[in-house]
Amino acid sequence: MARVRYLGAEPVTVPELGPERVVHPDEVVEVPDERFEGYVCQSVNWEAVEEPKPTSAPAKKTAAKAPQKTED
Repeated sequence: MARVRYLGAEPVTVPELGPERVVHPDEVVEVPDERFEGYVCQSVNWEAVEEPKPTSAPAKKTAAKAPQKTED
């Protein structure tokens, strides 16, 4: 999980982080990696502390080889 710091002046409720989860000014919280950009794009309210860890790329798919012809 990624981590962000809340920069606002007043506590805010962030339902995405848990039911009735309140985040206080200058608090660092963990956010889902796939939602990290949604927080840090709001640079007035949030700043990046720890970016998401890169995921390994999925294995490249290749076409199946044609069966070899055998002479009888």
